[in-house]
Order: sequence, then C-alpha cells, then structure tokens
Amino acid sequence: MPVGIEAWLTQIPPITRAWLALSVATSLAVQCQLVTPLQLYFSFKSAFTNVQPWRMATTFFYFGSISLDFVFHLFFFMRYSRMLEESSFANRKADYFWLLLLSSVMLLVMSPLFNLPFLSSSLAFVPIYMWSRRHPSTPISLFGLFTISAPYLPLALVIFSWVISGTWKAAAGDLIGCAVGHIGWFLRDVWPREMVGGYSLLTEAPDGLRRLFGDL
Repeated sequence: MPVGIEAWLTQIPPITRAWLALSVATSLAVQCQLVTPLQLYFSFKSAFTNVQPWRMATTFFYFGSISLDFVFHLFFFMRYSRMLEESSFANRKADYFWLLLLSSVMLLVMSPLFNLPFLSSSLAFVPIYMWSRRHPSTPISLFGLFTISAPYLPLALVIFSWVISGTWKAAAGDLIGCAVGHIGWFLRDVWPREMVGGYSLLTEAPDGLRRLFGDL
C-alpha cells in the first residue's frame, strides 16, 4: 500500500501528475547542471531554423531555478490543474490534454510578440483561469490573509507573482496565460451555448486521441 509521497502522487489525476513530474525533473536537471536553460527555451529560430524541435515542449516544463517564485507557480498550477481535472474533466483525460495542447500552440505562436522564451507559467495560468470562471461563487482564501471570489483569483496571483519576482515580465507571461485561458473558456463554455449549440474540434479531443487515453 503506497504511503507518504507515493500515496500523494497517486491521488493526483494523470495529466496534472505528468505535468508536475516533468516540471520538477526539468528544474532539477538544470539545478544539477545536466542541462542549461539555454537548451530549453523556445524561439522560432532555434526550434525550426536550427532544427531543435524539443524546445517546443521544454519551454512549458521549466519554471526557473528552485526559488520562491518556482514554488509559488508550481503550487498554484498543481492545485488548480488538479481541481479542474478532477471536476470538469473527470474521466476525460483526452479532453484535458487537448485543452492544454491547443493552449500551448497558441502560446507558442504568441511568444515572439512578447519576447517570452519560457512559457511554463503562462500555460499554468490556463487551468487556473478556467477553474476560476467555472466556479464564480467559490470564496478563495489567499495565504489566510484575505478572501476573494474565484473570478479574481488569476489577477490576484498575477499581482503576487509580480511582487515576488520584482519584474513586469513575469506578470506579462502570467497575463498572457490568462488571455489564452479566457479564449479556452469562451470556446468551451460560451460559444457552444450561445452561438453554435454544439461542440467542435476546438472543444473536444479527436477520437484518435480519446482512444489513446482510453476515453472511448
């Protein structure tokens, strides 16, 4: 019977668990000097001209060196990604993966416009934003200091990230993640209900992906 850290990990739903494990492993690899951040960041020139396609993935797993900002982003992404996967995407692993994949593509396209070589925190704000919009009446206690309504959570976290990082660029990446999260929420929750009345490839995973994840 699993105990301790093993039991805790097995309780985390699979997509969030894999994302968490890859993120921690990436930062540990940098900390142990097995790789450098220069080998992980994304740019169109490095990924395509220099034929280094792995950068399109590693940019989403490096949250920076182990620090307060690293712990902050990892904790909140894991908490709300887990809650979203357990509620809105329960038994729908393929759909949750599809949401993150489409969000990643949007972030990769937008990254040169904002000069963001690492997109991990931006992607982390997608499930945070979507969870907050799907639970608008839920009160959130931040650090036991004050309570806010769930829709204000992303903005509060952006401000806190700005404070602990001391730079506007960290906040800019988080805000872009919120923007992509808003697009995902609109396509999944607003557009099907008010404009079309059904789902599309932008909201539900293809059947091939569903079979791969065992959702069919």
